[in-house]
Amino acid sequence: MVYPKLKIYTDGGARGNPGPAACAAVLKDPSGRIVSRQSQYLNRTTNNQAEYRGVLLGLNLAKKFGAQEIDFYLDSQLVVNQLNLEYKVKDLALQSVFVKIWNLGLGFKKIRFHHIPREENKEADQLVNQELDAQ
Repeated sequence: MVYPKLKIYTDGGARGNPGPAACAAVLKDPSGRIVSRQSQYLNRTTNNQAEYRGVLLGLNLAKKFGAQEIDFYLDSQLVVNQLNLEYKVKDLALQSVFVKIWNLGLGFKKIRFHHIPREENKEADQLVNQELDAQ
């Protein structure tokens, strides 16, 4: 099924920083119905790298669903500000993922990144923790 517009809630986390990490993405249609949810174990990495990988995971899923407009919702203010070009990405490891996100994002008509409180990102956070607990 094709979804021209999607809301994507992403999260990433590491137990220890760096430590065992995972990311997750929850895709919803404009009415709020869950279209897809996925998590991924990332081995040893940092919290910020895991947050970025969650956005990358969400973009790849959105591409599969034919999305053209995406609203991302993250509880990492740093990542949101970097993706909105308000902060520079100084960390070299984050720069490489930032470039992947930027290049993949060129295939969409519109992408917006929004910061939300952690309480509003429970579904993605739960997927991250389930992935980490399963390891």
